[in-house]
Amino acid sequence: MCSAPLWPCPAPPCAQHRSGPAPPCAQHRSGPAPPCAQHRSGPVSAVPEYQGEPDEISVQKCREAARQVQGPVIVEDTCLCFNALGGLPGPYIKWFLEKLKPEGLYKLLAGFEDKSAYALCTFAFSSGNPEEPVRLFKGQTHGVIVEPRGPRDFGWDPCFQPNGYNQTYAEMPKAVKNSISHRYRALSELSAFFLQSDSPEPRPAPS
Repeated sequence: MCSAPLWPCPAPPCAQHRSGPAPPCAQHRSGPAPPCAQHRSGPVSAVPEYQGEPDEISVQKCREAARQVQGPVIVEDTCLCFNALGGLPGPYIKWFLEKLKPEGLYKLLAGFEDKSAYALCTFAFSSGNPEEPVRLFKGQTHGVIVEPRGPRDFGWDPCFQPNGYNQTYAEMPKAVKNSISHRYRALSELSAFFLQSDSPEPRPAPS
């Protein structure tokens, strides 16, 4: 987990990462980084583990982190959603993985024909002004849940196989995974927002 209020900076710091194995900050920079100019770190104490739908959780975490640092923040949240289970484990994947491991996640769908799933990454950005809405930048990668294959060094990667590939996230070369991952897609949206904000003629933000 890394903690920082967001000031204009060359790469997006994350204020909080709670719904899965926390990647090193360098991984946030595997995709396009939003432009800015300076980064100042500051502590963020434990943010409550909110419950609800992914968007609701991201917004609540972001507002709380912004309240703590009294300034701009970015919060990252990751979900793994099984379509046969109505989107679960979703934002609770951290605890499912901790108790069941990748093998158990695979076995959750043993009684279902539908093994499809999607990985969801959400970056929530607050300007620090409580009167302004929290902006969400989301990326999804669709795939299927398979019997675990590959290295076990990164969460649920061994049991998630993206559509169009015969390898799991864990088996893929890092460069390939980083070019199609849910986090990469969300970072692309976040980067586009900051690039637009930095433009001399800013355009309206996408809805």
